[in-house]
Amino acid sequence: METTNTVENPDEIHSRPGKPYPLGATWDGEGVNFALFSEHATGVMLCLFDAEDPAKETQRIPLTERTEQIWHIYLDAIQPGQLYGYRVEGPFEPTQGFVFNPNKLLLDPYAKAISGPIESNLAQLGFDPNNQDEDRFSKPQEDDSAPFVPKSVVIDSTFDWEDDQHPDIPLNRSVIYELHVKGFTKLHPELPEKIRGTYAGLGRPEVTEYLKSLGITTVELMPVHQFTGESYWGYNSIGYFAPHSEYASKDKIGHAVNEFKEMVKALHKAGIEVVLDVVYNHTAEGNQHGPTLSFRGIDNPAYYWLVEGNETYYMDYTGTGNTLNMNHPRTLQLVMDSLRYWVNEMHVDGFRFDLATALAHSLTAAGQLSSFLETIQQDPVLSRVKLIAEPWDVQSYHVGNFPVNWSEWNGKYRDCVRGFWKGDTGLAGELAARVLGSPDLYNDGRQPANSINLITAHDGYTLNDLVSYNDKHNEANGEDNKDGANDNLSWNMGAEGPTDDEAIVRAREQQKRAFLATLLLSQGTPMLLMGDECGRTQQGNNNAYCQDNEISWFNWEWTADQQALFDFTRQLTALRRELPLLRRRKFYRTEEITWLRNDGKPMTDQNWNDGITRCLGLLMDGTKVDEQDENGDAIGEGRLLILFNAFWEPLSFQLPKPGRKSKWQVLVNTATDAPVPQEVSAREPFEIQGRSVVFLKLKE
Repeated sequence: METTNTVENPDEIHSRPGKPYPLGATWDGEGVNFALFSEHATGVMLCLFDAEDPAKETQRIPLTERTEQIWHIYLDAIQPGQLYGYRVEGPFEPTQGFVFNPNKLLLDPYAKAISGPIESNLAQLGFDPNNQDEDRFSKPQEDDSAPFVPKSVVIDSTFDWEDDQHPDIPLNRSVIYELHVKGFTKLHPELPEKIRGTYAGLGRPEVTEYLKSLGITTVELMPVHQFTGESYWGYNSIGYFAPHSEYASKDKIGHAVNEFKEMVKALHKAGIEVVLDVVYNHTAEGNQHGPTLSFRGIDNPAYYWLVEGNETYYMDYTGTGNTLNMNHPRTLQLVMDSLRYWVNEMHVDGFRFDLATALAHSLTAAGQLSSFLETIQQDPVLSRVKLIAEPWDVQSYHVGNFPVNWSEWNGKYRDCVRGFWKGDTGLAGELAARVLGSPDLYNDGRQPANSINLITAHDGYTLNDLVSYNDKHNEANGEDNKDGANDNLSWNMGAEGPTDDEAIVRAREQQKRAFLATLLLSQGTPMLLMGDECGRTQQGNNNAYCQDNEISWFNWEWTADQQALFDFTRQLTALRRELPLLRRRKFYRTEEITWLRNDGKPMTDQNWNDGITRCLGLLMDGTKVDEQDENGDAIGEGRLLILFNAFWEPLSFQLPKPGRKSKWQVLVNTATDAPVPQEVSAREPFEIQGRSVVFLKLKE
């Protein structure tokens, strides 16, 4: 895999027609089959480059064979490590969507590895950047882009997976942890410096043991498809089969592929799943002003959704400049082939689809949405992995509307819980639904676990900043603080940003604990943002997409408060593992639960409709639950009680009294960071502090 090979004498290369499938560059042990789809091209040139001098083009080979609109050739002297790219000829008629330009070297959409970072250069543009007139798109730019773009790499796909198996963790037992491959380990003090911020670093025991101790079952990696260099987050993919080369620890062409596989194998050995955040709704080529790197130059109208009537321009449902044309069968095939590749060859366990509704828009326009989703549902590979939708985009919001085999980031859970603990009125009824797994959204054949519950994610405040800032502070992004969301449902609790006021500091720590307790005691699948377990801050930046520095990186040097918050979070995940009633496979039935007022009586319609209701309790009666877990063990035992008090003052709460001498064991009390359990009698009113959660178990 790490071999770097260049044919010293191009005359030694012998060709034959080859095959149209599989697409991409496929090494068979003796040579390589190259196959590239382009419906509208009039000619395709395969360009080979010197591995020692990637700017040096050693040979151009015309592809004369074309089958089913796929251009193909077999070269018998090519070995793994060979650098290559394509130049594609065809009409240049932007108003018709055609922008072919053989002066632009193009990445193979099916490239399994890409040789290095993709930095912007004016030579990548398809038009003259110095021409500001209306006709600037009327003729192609003639500068050769090859010296300024990385190259596709032929790989040897063999790898010793040993006895690697998918952990196959049931969704209701999952605790998801969203992290950035580089940012999570970049500052890790126990890792060798050369592997910090890499796939190799993420797979080290020092890291996997940390995740296991926190109770994490599944890591959700922010984008690792090869992306361009302007965004630290990586939501600008250009290679849907290639792991991002800059996350490899070794500066060897194609090394990222094997290192990614080693990382997955190590995480699996630790019992941790790997889910990828994938961006199939748009690419890094942007709108008509963007670079020509791959898809645009290969077949623009096939890969992108263009504006009908003037196809110089792009439909943009993503806010990034373009939207992939999922109506075209070859583009749809690209996505499906990519998904299967990451499961079969890279052994990942599932996907989170960025801006999934943007992916659906073009499908809906052609009446293909249901067929696409049904194809995934019946696919023997994809139907058995985790499928998670981000069910919104810049124009629409569809929480609760995806098919039964999909889970969703539950934005309604996030907003409701944020508002409730901020002190907003009229949220008690919605909070009850969200805590129970959002049956109003997912009781359509799905389970509570299909609700991916979150308080924070990469896009927005960290948990620490949610309770420390009223307003975003994105000045470091260089956009005059105009970027990022303005409405964050946040509250600084009395001071903007860091403060020496001990009362505010203590109140913030308590508020963090209330958020974490709500999240991890709710039905559904909890998702933690990297660092929320230890109070990571981004200094009020709620859009740190460009901050490849300490603003975004995980700081492993903790204060006493941060250590206490970590210990508290770990306690909650342990309780979730130990108590099946907290992670039901089925929705609670009416007779299995009781919502209580603080006087111990059931909530009434008047209470639910009273906008100032901020204190309520949830009694889960396991004695009435007739359900088995996935192992066949009964989960219906005991009684659990969660008390929520979003008032700013303590309240007296009358605990349920199943028996004359009933006692409750306090397992969690967010009013204190002390994890020591205590027993309380149901005969005496229990005082619950303001802005706190208390979790109790009946002592039988």
